[in-house]
Amino acid sequence: MPRVTIRVQAEVFDSAHETALLLRGHEDVGGVATFTGIVRGGGGLVALELEHYPGMTESMMRRIAESACVRFGLVGCTVIHRVGRLAVGMPIVLVLCASAHRGAAQEGTAFMMDWLKTSAPFWKREEFASGHSAWVEPRAQDEAAKARWGSLTA
Repeated sequence: MPRVTIRVQAEVFDSAHETALLLRGHEDVGGVATFTGIVRGGGGLVALELEHYPGMTESMMRRIAESACVRFGLVGCTVIHRVGRLAVGMPIVLVLCASAHRGAAQEGTAFMMDWLKTSAPFWKREEFASGHSAWVEPRAQDEAAKARWGSLTA
């Protein structure tokens, strides 16, 4: 059974520590793919404020992760998404996928990010240096990226 770790937290994560936890007891892993999302700036953006729907968010994150494990034969995965106010340059999301071979780990990571971005109930509000703020609207290109994978399998 794949090891799946899901967390929503305000605190910064340590990707090296999380990788070590994921690999503990798995000599059959040949590769770990890692994606770390960072709050990007530009246009005067100074921070993102992230909110989520407790319980529902974690449930959807687990469903996505379990689907990736089945689809790509992953040994395990870790998904950590931060909430609260995050300044430009801060890490926002960590996805780790472990598998016997690198290709499955890389595909699992891409799959999870495409699904997380569009289907996990998070809300983002952009804060600008001018004092203006605005909620981030869904983007058609994110939905198109998710659509290439078809439906969830788990």
